[in-house]
Amino acid sequence: MGDKDTKLAVIAIVVEKEEGVRELNELLHGCSSYIIGRMGIPHRERGVSLISIAMDAPADVISALSGKLGRISGVSAKVAYSKLPLK
Repeated sequence: MGDKDTKLAVIAIVVEKEEGVRELNELLHGCSSYIIGRMGIPHRERGVSLISIAMDAPADVISALSGKLGRISGVSAKVAYSKLPLK
């Protein structure tokens, strides 16, 4: 983690269907060595959860995770990359 081949990014996740939570957590667990932090906010009134995942990982790992998350029914995911130069 944190070597010259990694990027800093945040994945924003919106969970609209609770059925996808188990698969989502399994995917995140598989990338746990790259995850710096995770914050989840349930919005009970609307029945959704908002999750942000901070990562320091190779770009292909980040994009693959985001793509897999987005294929889960009821889950949307978008990535924002840091513009900081690599170390």
